[in-house]
Amino acid sequence: MTPAKILVVEDDRVVARDIQQQLNRIGHTVVGMIARGEDAPPLALKTRPDLVLMDIRLEGEVDGIDAAQQIREQCHIPVVFLTAYADDETVQRASLTEPFGYLLKPFEDSQLRTVIEMALFKHAAERKLRESERRFVTTLSSIGDAVIATDNTARVTFMNPMAETLTGWPQRDAIGHQLAEVFRIVNEETGITVEDPAAKVLRLGTVVGLANHTILLARDGCKVPIDDCGSPIIDDKGDITGAVLVFRDITERRLVEEALRRAHTNLMHGARLMTMGELAASIAHEVNQPLMAIVTNAEACLLWLAKEKPNLDEAREAAERIVRNGHHAGDVVKTIRALARKSAPEMMLLDVNGIVEEMLDLMRAELRRNDVVLEHDLSSALEPIMGDRVQLQQVVVNMVMNGIEAMASVTDRPRRLRVTTERAEDGFLQVAVADWGTGLDPTRMSRIFEPFYTTKPEGMGMGLSICRSIVETHGGRLWAAAHAPHGSIFRFTLPTATGRGLD
Repeated sequence: MTPAKILVVEDDRVVARDIQQQLNRIGHTVVGMIARGEDAPPLALKTRPDLVLMDIRLEGEVDGIDAAQQIREQCHIPVVFLTAYADDETVQRASLTEPFGYLLKPFEDSQLRTVIEMALFKHAAERKLRESERRFVTTLSSIGDAVIATDNTARVTFMNPMAETLTGWPQRDAIGHQLAEVFRIVNEETGITVEDPAAKVLRLGTVVGLANHTILLARDGCKVPIDDCGSPIIDDKGDITGAVLVFRDITERRLVEEALRRAHTNLMHGARLMTMGELAASIAHEVNQPLMAIVTNAEACLLWLAKEKPNLDEAREAAERIVRNGHHAGDVVKTIRALARKSAPEMMLLDVNGIVEEMLDLMRAELRRNDVVLEHDLSSALEPIMGDRVQLQQVVVNMVMNGIEAMASVTDRPRRLRVTTERAEDGFLQVAVADWGTGLDPTRMSRIFEPFYTTKPEGMGMGLSICRSIVETHGGRLWAAAHAPHGSIFRFTLPTATGRGLD
């Protein structure tokens, strides 16, 4: 037994002395005895006892139950009631103060010892629980992530300061509200309300996470991009008693990702420009000499023909040299084109859906910047292919960029871009990119894949030509068609690894 300091509040002085003697016999110390309820809280604050033995019926205007409530609120000291009255009304009223025990007068030393020991043990356990809760609340309040806890009906029971900041709801206002009222989330691209994560946790009983591109609608209307996860709170019996939601503002991460995407896009564009520049420089350098020879021989031919007596033999020889130099220039161009295309792509086993998803994710910033709504339907039944990852990525990027640019002037309808993948004829799969743009001129449809042909003021006319070259190098086919009711659709096929006989 641990000796304790005890305050006795008893208006019968004889009974109070008897209790003091009993406490001394069992090893405890009485730090004060008082008869009036209103004097008990100040004395408890002054003496700081480990336990208060409180008679329910006391002298003065404050009875033992009210005095016990004040002591518990001001001092957090456990109270054991002493009473000769055990009627239901008294017990019910006393229970509201959460006492640590009852003793019915008269009582034996053993009864007193047992009740005190139990009260002290219970108080120590309660103190440890409060300390643990304070550490828990302090930890959750100081972390950078937002935290919301709910009960088993998805009503808010706790919010840390970061959650208050992001949602715009002070904890005092949010407590008791359904999580869906406080934590309002929608899909960033469609604006459709996303399922309440706490409800999902409570329904599934597992850890769940939000889908990508989720927006939190704060109380003041601000939109905050977030990601999060929710976990169930499970008691000792294995029952779910609530849920904890942890989420964070990813605005800064989005800005960094968008900057990286822009840098990547600029790098890809720069690489294309550099390749075109190198190709142009090579053509200019290599073709310059045969062109100069052609011009020189043409001038000589004209001179021979301009004489009073034309020298037809010399003129014929000059014309023959022009023909030879023209063929030589053509051979030079063919050699450079073969060099620019590279002899063979770096083939490996690839998942086309993975390539499409990677490029669409890379270009989300460009899609948002141009107010384009992305739709995609990627078949789950596609076989892998053999291909060059970088070249096929370039095909997807070119086709998506063409779709975005085709809708730049559209203002009378939504700008939509739909990307699909599906199985085609035996041994092939198909990728399609459809836009709701201005469409292709049917009279020029056959020319859009020609090198250097473009309908764009700042276009180079190489994108679709390069795409067709890449697709055909992979054993596939690329073509375009009108897309009803608006826009164009570009499709290309690729042979699967099985179709190539590589299974």
